[in-house]
Amino acid sequence: MKLNMKSIRPFIGAQNFNISRDFYRDLGFEEVVLEPKLSLFQKQDIAFYLQDYYTKDWVDNTMIFVEVENVEEFWSQLVDLQLGDQYPTARLSPIKTMEWGSECFLHDPSGILWHFGQFAK
Repeated sequence: MKLNMKSIRPFIGAQNFNISRDFYRDLGFEEVVLEPKLSLFQKQDIAFYLQDYYTKDWVDNTMIFVEVENVEEFWSQLVDLQLGDQYPTARLSPIKTMEWGSECFLHDPSGILWHFGQFAK
């Protein structure tokens, strides 16, 4: 295939759309409202669509991996945000180191699991 790809933007669901919108803005993403029930969230070259749609099986099985430059620094910044104080269903899990690299985990208010990882050099 000779067509060049430019980006990937997954669609994720939200159990409570407004709470999830607040969560992702607090996480540092910029929101672009596309429709009343659909927003684009972006930070640097990372982007995804958040939609006001929820199916438990789908959301509970959604995982997104984001590569970061330094997982320890990223972890520290996540802890400093204290997201669990404002979003009781959000969960932050500490860094795990494996053969391929290290990662920490963040469940959003709906249950979407974000992996923030750094590959071993």
